[in-house]
Amino acid sequence: MLRRIAALFSYPFRLTSRGLLCAFLLWTPVLSHAAGAVVQIDADAQYRFAERYFSTGEYSRAVDEYKRFIYFFPDDGRLAQAMYQCGMSFYLDRRYADAAASFNEVIEKFTDTPWAVKSYLMVSESQIHLNQFGAAVITLHNLITLSKAVDVRDEAFYRLGWIYIETASWDNARIYFEKISSANREKFRLERLSAELSQRAGIAAKSPVLAGALSIVPGGGFLYCERYQDALIAFLLNGALIWAGYEAFDNDNKALGALLTFVEVGFYAGNIYGAVGSAHKFNRTKTEGFIENLKKNTKIDLSGDPQSSSIRLSLRFAF
Repeated sequence: MLRRIAALFSYPFRLTSRGLLCAFLLWTPVLSHAAGAVVQIDADAQYRFAERYFSTGEYSRAVDEYKRFIYFFPDDGRLAQAMYQCGMSFYLDRRYADAAASFNEVIEKFTDTPWAVKSYLMVSESQIHLNQFGAAVITLHNLITLSKAVDVRDEAFYRLGWIYIETASWDNARIYFEKISSANREKFRLERLSAELSQRAGIAAKSPVLAGALSIVPGGGFLYCERYQDALIAFLLNGALIWAGYEAFDNDNKALGALLTFVEVGFYAGNIYGAVGSAHKFNRTKTEGFIENLKKNTKIDLSGDPQSSSIRLSLRFAF
């Protein structure tokens, strides 16, 4: 065949429709033979390919490869794990809405498996990152309702407690920590956590009402909230406008005096409003600092590592 093609092109010929047709007919068997080569997708190789992207932190590519594995090998024994890993790839890529949807698919398809347990927990984690704290609480309560396994319920109680810590609902956090069984209290460091929580009364706080009241004297509220530069600016600015307005009226320039008074009313109100807001911000900052310190000192790592021992937990349903 190749000799025939070479012979054809060893002679000059005009590029006519007949010549093109002849070349096409000569090449057709060769092209057909090449097209007949089919690439075989191997389940083991495909899964390793997805895992390689996951292990190197290329989560977007890992998602594509896990999905390809799921599509081509729906009967493979690693299907649940592949679907879970797909959710973890979304999660680690900070695509939390996609992660929650992916984990919910695992729950729906593999309801009575350990992968469903981990998926419930990771759905709640994804919802927390989306600031959907109410939804995360509901997800964990669903897991507690469905599972009779002590370890599963205790982990859910622990996570619920931390959700309430994140929202500064200290009493609710303590309630859920107290629900953890005695067998797991040491595991979750509850004694130390309880001791740290007891110090929340010592969190510095400013009264927004008092900050507003002190702002009767411009800058007083800011000074109370320890915003000294803002206090000085508020005092000087309001003082200058008040003095300028007084001078305008004293010089019988009522129009200018009225204008300056109007402007000063706005700045004076802003001085009060800003002081109240500063008190809230001060309290929020101190509370967030306390929570971060609490996490650093007492929170244990409950990551979604698919190789962690928690995968051995199981669901037992009562109907």
